[in-house]
Amino acid sequence: MSLRFSLSGLSIDSGQEKKEYDIIIIGGGPAGLTAALYSARYKLSSIVITELIGGYMSEAPLVDDYPGLPETPGNELVKKFVNHVKKYDVPIIVDKAVDVIPKDDKWIVRTLSGKEYVGKAVIIAIGSKKRKLGVPGEDKLVGRGVSYCTTCDGPLFKDKVVAVIGGGNSAVTGALYLAEIASKVYLIHRRDEFRAFKVYVSKAENNPKITILKNYVVTEILGKERVEGIRIKNKKTGNEKILKVDGVFIEIGLVPPTEFFRSIGVKTDENGYAKVSPDQSTNLPGIYVAGDAAGGPCKYRFEQIITAAAEGAKAADAAFKYIMYKFSQRNNT
Repeated sequence: MSLRFSLSGLSIDSGQEKKEYDIIIIGGGPAGLTAALYSARYKLSSIVITELIGGYMSEAPLVDDYPGLPETPGNELVKKFVNHVKKYDVPIIVDKAVDVIPKDDKWIVRTLSGKEYVGKAVIIAIGSKKRKLGVPGEDKLVGRGVSYCTTCDGPLFKDKVVAVIGGGNSAVTGALYLAEIASKVYLIHRRDEFRAFKVYVSKAENNPKITILKNYVVTEILGKERVEGIRIKNKKTGNEKILKVDGVFIEIGLVPPTEFFRSIGVKTDENGYAKVSPDQSTNLPGIYVAGDAAGGPCKYRFEQIITAAAEGAKAADAAFKYIMYKFSQRNNT
């Protein structure tokens, strides 16, 4: 069966699928695609199963911190990653992995579409989910003015007033992106200082279309059929006010896939991320976790495309050595 998926002009043909591989890679972001690249270069048969090709990298308005590729739109960087992987004919399947279960000394990966794949090793690089505000009106107005992706939905708000909630890189770069489209952008952060890189914050502070509101939290999203405004509260004074906006973009961080890890037996840290060793291995032999979903005391948390890619490369190298040792030993007995 052949699947095709288009990402801003990028056409992906999965090619001929098999039932058994050396490595099954779950997740198609920078960690997963890099793991696929290195696996293929090691002459291991591999497959990528992903819900979103490129992961959140595809949603980045602008990537300016990946070496050698300054000021590159996220979807363009995804194309470069995917085309490099395609060079080695690695199948990329748009599907959702729902279970990973042991089979003798291998692993079965089951997907939402009902397929099963067998692998000697599995690299999980599924990242994390967008965190919600958890305020009244949010769930009701998702898709009707409430968004978690500036590049996906930003063009719908041409010459309108929007608010971006958050203080990290995604929030600030999102506000900068929206300032090119909307008539006015509120950037609302609950703290005194932004976590985003200073260069991004400086650009936002000097953009006449961006109004920055620090020490404010959103307490309610207003509107009947569509977003009409937001109620915000000053954390220091307690004063509340209503801002009339047409759209709300929520960029307040990520939630790890804790339940998925626990369901398959991968140990997690106190924050719900998979506990990994320096080589990205977990407590389960042959199971590796790379990218934003990885955690534990050996993890240096720095959610960047380059660090996710590096962990994908490490996981592929470790999986290669695991397969060579485990299965060559068995063949020699």
